[in-house]
Amino acid sequence: MKRFPFLIVVLAFSIVVNAQEAKTDSISVSNDGMIDSIFQSLPEVMVKGERPLVKAESGKLVYDLPRMIQEKPVENIYEALKELPGVSEMNGGITLAGNGVTIVLDGKVTTMSTAQLMALLKSLPASRIKNAEVMYNAPARYQIRGAMINIMLNHDKDEKGSVQGELFGQYTHESKNEYQERVSLLANKGKISADFLYSHHHWKNFSTADVESRHTLNDGSLHEILTHSEYHSRSHTHNFRVGVDYDIAKDHQLSLVYNGSFGPTHSISDIQGWLSASSRSDNKDYLHNGRLDYKTPFGLRAGLEFTYYKSPSIQRLDSKLPDNQLDFLIHNDQKINKCKGFLSQEHKLKNDWGINYGVIYTNTLDNSYQYYTKTKEESSDLPDDMTVRQREHILNIYGGFNHNFSSKLMVDFSLAAEYYKSKVWSQWDFYPNLNLTWLPADGHTFQLSFSSDKGYPDYWSVSAFTAYNSGGYGEVTGNPDLKPRSDYQVTLNYILRNKYTFSMWYNYTDDYFTQTLYQHKDRLVSEYRFLNFDFRQQIGIQASIPFKVGKWLDSRATLIGVWTREKDSDFYDIPFDREIVYGMFNLRNTITFSKKPDISLSVNGYLRTKATQGTYDLPGSGNLEFVLRYKFLKDRATLNLFASDLLQTSMISPRIDYAGQWIKNSYSCYRQLGISFKYTFGGYKEKSREAVDTSRFK
Repeated sequence: MKRFPFLIVVLAFSIVVNAQEAKTDSISVSNDGMIDSIFQSLPEVMVKGERPLVKAESGKLVYDLPRMIQEKPVENIYEALKELPGVSEMNGGITLAGNGVTIVLDGKVTTMSTAQLMALLKSLPASRIKNAEVMYNAPARYQIRGAMINIMLNHDKDEKGSVQGELFGQYTHESKNEYQERVSLLANKGKISADFLYSHHHWKNFSTADVESRHTLNDGSLHEILTHSEYHSRSHTHNFRVGVDYDIAKDHQLSLVYNGSFGPTHSISDIQGWLSASSRSDNKDYLHNGRLDYKTPFGLRAGLEFTYYKSPSIQRLDSKLPDNQLDFLIHNDQKINKCKGFLSQEHKLKNDWGINYGVIYTNTLDNSYQYYTKTKEESSDLPDDMTVRQREHILNIYGGFNHNFSSKLMVDFSLAAEYYKSKVWSQWDFYPNLNLTWLPADGHTFQLSFSSDKGYPDYWSVSAFTAYNSGGYGEVTGNPDLKPRSDYQVTLNYILRNKYTFSMWYNYTDDYFTQTLYQHKDRLVSEYRFLNFDFRQQIGIQASIPFKVGKWLDSRATLIGVWTREKDSDFYDIPFDREIVYGMFNLRNTITFSKKPDISLSVNGYLRTKATQGTYDLPGSGNLEFVLRYKFLKDRATLNLFASDLLQTSMISPRIDYAGQWIKNSYSCYRQLGISFKYTFGGYKEKSREAVDTSRFK
């Protein structure tokens, strides 16, 4: 963090410049043990003298997102999301008010893993957006729980028929080169429309890690462990999407879509120091998904979805430790078959009353294995081979109502009953959900919400498998006894003058789980494992303050403060009860140089203070980035030059110094530079498609 002081000076200078100019204007851990930072960004809501960019409805805030981004170098839906108040970027995903959020397209839950969802949002052009509905607490009729952002898309029809498309290419250099290519086509005529998407993402990567560990055993001996690792990897990811929609009549539609993906990854790691090791891995991911949706004009919706996922891999480990030798092949595979069906119904009654109810059933079969083969006779004994065949059933039945008592007071309430059954757990849970919206006067909006949720662990994390990292010094083990977590949250939002956004929240998570690290005292092994804590508590506040100077500078400052407490009374032999207060400051600026030609520059930066997670201490982090955009050929072509992490401060080096446990990680961090080009033809506006729920796959 040697560059941290300079980063602070850069951001502070930007604040002073914005403040001075505003006075002249009339406008008011993964398997490798890495743990990322916490929060990131937020924007403004309206410009004085223009029509409001946000309006409050029962349980949600509806933003005119196209107008919010029209002067900014925003090219896709993912970038547009970060312009919404309360939205932050964390671990390559999106959060709302510092907590997880589900992204929904056209009111349909996008069933996919975080990585796939982010890839999809980055492939959908921002021009496709109609508006954005932000819900800090989604009603049960949306078939999800917790925070939700619903991106409503334009669906233009051409009775005469048309073919539209987009070509996109991007080059990025970080430690190695990375490329993305994409072609999208949309054809429609009358009641039928069809779309096709193919994207190819391929890259090479190089990174390093230095690990310093002081490992104390039961006999009192202290072992100083120093290692240096170098990682090389290359990967190709191919994604296919084909869909057909048939409009039977107004609000009466039948949709069929297929999603497929294939991605081989090859990686090599070499470790020197306290141990000497090399690891070679080959992995392939296959995904096939088919979905049928039916919507009627009288409020009935039905859907059926099937997913097949397969991820075979082979790892060869050759490691010489001071007291052991590991030489073997590891063959493992995860195969998931998942079926989901739902029925839902909504009724609009007299006097602004509405009711809704429905049922969702999901059946999942996890059929996985892990086998070991010796490559040298002198190697240590092999772990046991293992196969897993476990079935999971989730039945959700819900009902709710909404009512506008007046134009100033609105309520939305729902109750869901969910039955969850697996080899380990079998139980019913009930999830009440309440949203109150109050508009006491023009320019003042209050929203109070209470939500409850259940979070399920990944399938791989509840299997009794073992994987190896750090040359065998690290063991990544599954936990078959891992329990689902229960989340409860109360949120209060206040929007002043449809412009300044303030939020407060309290969150309590029972049986909170995350991956932890523990240095065993009977052997020289560090174990990475998902464990349930007693609970996690959070109290948070945030404020989003926009600035604007004329037509050339559009800025926004966001302040976030969070108190977090985590307790685990049976964490091995070192129970903990830790709490910390951390904060984050985010500043986003868009500078418009010219309208003709269309040239603009986005300069963004953030700072986060140190935080904790379990026994980990997470140091502070920051980022400084820019995007220079040039649009030409009547706005059909867009050229972007971008750079991120200019001061190389975004990668943190987590450490543990707690109750005799001591380990420090130092990871490489590189600047990211790149260029992208996009060309649209035929008035292209990309078709949205449902994705695949692989959020709990490995």
